[in-house]
Amino acid sequence: SIINLGSVTTHYALLGSSVYTASKAAIDGYTTIVANELGPRGIRVNTLKPGLTLTEKALANGIPDSVFAQGFLSRTPLGRLGTTDEIAKAAVFLASDDAAFITGVHLLAAGGLR
Repeated sequence: SIINLGSVTTHYALLGSSVYTASKAAIDGYTTIVANELGPRGIRVNTLKPGLTLTEKALANGIPDSVFAQGFLSRTPLGRLGTTDEIAKAAVFLASDDAAFITGVHLLAAGGLR
């Protein structure tokens, strides 16, 4: 199983992130193509796309209390940032036999961000 790391920015416009978003969109396309190419060999390829996540760096930079974070949270039904454990569990799921019939998927782990 191959898990690429993408971003929710390819689904939700974030002003000022055009280069970042374009690079993450390339990952989406790569995932789709490689899933088709490697599927016949039994290799699954998916993209995990975390939403705003409470990391050490985010805490150090004051992200949780920022206007930036509030913009995300106002569009997130669960109303909070994700945790690193939650993102890790999503990755473990994609890598596990529980996801044996999942390939070419772009999984958003973003609290329902809309």
